[in-house]
This record gives sequence, structure tokens and C-alpha cells, in this order.
Amino acid sequence: MDTSQLKTTPLKNEHERLGARMVDFAGWFMPVQYEGVKEEHLAVRKSVGLFDVSHMGEIRVKGPKAVETLQWCTTNDVSILKKNQAQYSLFPNAKGGIVDDLIVYCVEPGAEYLLCVNASNADKDFEFLVKNNRGAELANESSKWGQIAVQGPQAMALLEKIYGAGVRDIPTFEFREMSFSGQKTLVARTGYTGEDGCEVFVPAEKTVELWKQLLEKGAEFDVKAIGLGARDTLRTEMKYSLYGNEIDDESNPYAAGLAWVVKASAKDFLGKAEMLAKKEKGLKSKLIGFGMLERGIPRHGYRLLAADTKEPIGIVTSGTFSPSLNESVGIAYIRSDLAAAGSEFLVEVRDRGVRARVIATPFVKNTSLKK
Repeated sequence: MDTSQLKTTPLKNEHERLGARMVDFAGWFMPVQYEGVKEEHLAVRKSVGLFDVSHMGEIRVKGPKAVETLQWCTTNDVSILKKNQAQYSLFPNAKGGIVDDLIVYCVEPGAEYLLCVNASNADKDFEFLVKNNRGAELANESSKWGQIAVQGPQAMALLEKIYGAGVRDIPTFEFREMSFSGQKTLVARTGYTGEDGCEVFVPAEKTVELWKQLLEKGAEFDVKAIGLGARDTLRTEMKYSLYGNEIDDESNPYAAGLAWVVKASAKDFLGKAEMLAKKEKGLKSKLIGFGMLERGIPRHGYRLLAADTKEPIGIVTSGTFSPSLNESVGIAYIRSDLAAAGSEFLVEVRDRGVRARVIATPFVKNTSLKK
């Protein structure tokens, strides 16, 4: 594999030193696994794991027009955010689809916000904001930041060794500026695994030092470095959407189960009328979670078929063998009249119809995040 054209994070050499299998992920040279997906997955569910998410994009939105710009360019209500609060949201397009999903971090209410966006969409997202800007100061700071996610039941105990006892006081979906090695870092009680923990925004030049300290101080918790493979199985078990799988430029947020971040009654935003029109017309499909009733692993792009007529009724967006449950589960868009829990259908696996059933999500409920 020619990797010369791929972008790298500050932790590239550390991944290679740990023996990671590296792959091309959205133009980035990233670790897909170290010991193995199952081992890494279970380490996060049972103890603590470290994820290099430095490939994610960071965009600063500042000035007296910051809120006006973000209210127009996102579906959630930015105006309700207080200092140090974070908010999951969507960038809508003019068709009522989704440009990207993101987290908005309120640095200073009404004046300054940091947006964390998907790596594959960072440039697209910045162009989207520039095009639809209502007068805010915009800066793409992606190259300035490294980012390490510390996730699992022992995540806060590990972070306490770095930042002190105060780190435990950060509420879910809030963040604090905290010092590391003489530099300002942002420690956010957010994550993509369903476990407790934080995502730490650290200056790029300090990323390696923080990574090494987390590995060293986490030895007593049997900390492990976690690759993209386990990151995907962990988020799938929680039915967290992945851009390019569950959501994209054509997706309707209501069909995707993301109505909770669309504040249509509170404000106007780009593509609002189009988004609501599709909802009011009646959604043809809905995003559901399902379990396999027979042997077979569902994969992205597999067709769903009606159990009786075998006609196409949907498509798998994500699927995996769940290490936590020891069974195969998946996420899919299915015809709305068949989306109720208990509905049975077939997943077309290698030209064979395999029985499956709509089930409640998240698939894994006994996580440290829920306690």
C-alpha cells in the first residue's frame, strides 16, 4: 500500500511501535487494530481503552454573529448552551438532508464555539460554513489539535491520574479547560462507545506525551490502545450513527431517529421546510436495530427482504458480530410499516435469505455510561 499521500496524526509512530495494523481511512493512515478487534472491544467494555481520534476536524466559530450563524447552519438550538456545555447536532443541507453530524462545544456563550466534525467531512464542512456564514469569524483549526478518547468503566480513574480529582466532576456532555504539561487542553465528557470517559483535545505537539502518559499510568487498569475496528463495533452496539452509513446528504433526520436534535419549533435553519415536508408526507423507511435469528453476519449494503414475498424492503447500514453479546446484530433502514419491534424479515447474505428480527436498541444496555 502506497501511504505517501495519506494524512497522518501525531501518533502515527506510536501506533507502529505498538504493532498496529494500519489502513487508509478517509485519506488518513490509521490503526484498524492492535491485538484484535474482539480483545480491544471487550477491553473498553470491561476496563479502559485509548483511541486516537486526532483525524477529526475542529472548526472555531467566533464573534457577535457566531450564534446567528450556528442557528442557521445547525438543526439543534445553540442558543440554550451555557459555558462549557456541549451539544450533538447536524449540519442540514438545502434539500433537508444531512451534510454531517457534529458536536458543538460552547467556549463562551454567544461569542465562541468549537465544532468537532468528522474527519472525512472536515473540508466539506468548513466550506459549508463559509458558504452559509451569517457574519461569524471562522477558522479551521484541525491541524492544531490532537485528540485522544479515553473510554471505559475505568476511564475517569485513569484521567484522574493525569488531571486530578476534579476531572470526575465534569458532567456528561460538558467540558473543562485543564492544563497538561503546561498547555491548555479541553477535556470533554463525551464519547462514541456507550461507556463513560472523555475526549481530550490536546495541542498537536503534546499529543504523543499525553498518549504515553495515559498508557503508563493506565497499566494498573490494563489499558489498551484501540483501533478503528473496535471503535466501529462499539458504536454499532449502541446504534450510534456513522456518517456515510446511517446518515448522508440524502438522509432525513426524522427517518434516521435523530428528531431529538432537530429543534424545528424553536428556530429557522437551512433546509427546514424541505426536511419537515418529507416528514409530513410520510416517511417511507425508518432506521432500526435488528438481531439475526440464524447464522450470518449482516454487512453494510446487504438487502433486506420481506419474509413472505422476498421483495426488497430495506438495506443494512451497519452490521457486526457483537463481542459483548456473542451474536450478530445490525442497523438498517426498513420499510416503515415493518419497523415495529418484533417484525421479522430476511437479510440477503451471499444470495441466501437469513432470518432476522427488529429489536430494541441500544443492543448493549449495561454500560458504565448508563450507571
